[in-house]
Amino acid sequence: MLFEVKVPTEEKFQVVDITDEIQHLVWKSDVTSGIAVVFTTHTTTGLIINENESGLIADIKAKMKELVPKGAGYAHDHIDSNAHAHIRASLLLNPEVIVPIENGELLLGTWQRILFIELDGPRHRKVLVKICKC
Repeated sequence: MLFEVKVPTEEKFQVVDITDEIQHLVWKSDVTSGIAVVFTTHTTTGLIINENESGLIADIKAKMKELVPKGAGYAHDHIDSNAHAHIRASLLLNPEVIVPIENGELLLGTWQRILFIELDGPRHRKVLVKICKC
């Protein structure tokens, strides 16, 4: 089953926890054993599995800005000044995450959450979720 999750963002650089939405889709699908493939369809966004703790989120954002600063003379910036967002997404993030499902539940660790990372917002984004039965 393929689902779409709408992720509206309100900030230029934002982390959005989408775990609960994905879990609800698993329940809706009635798949008790399988995998959830979560995929962002945007080149200036990414997905990670990590802890949704404010200090950690601040650290991740700060390190990404340090490693790939905005306005560092990137060739792509002549188009729309968002090369840093594309580079951060392609070098530091994934367009997809895969999570096992067992007994109708996402098999995430105690602190693990599925995090959508917006790098060029605010925008109306979408994430595709494929629930596969195994």
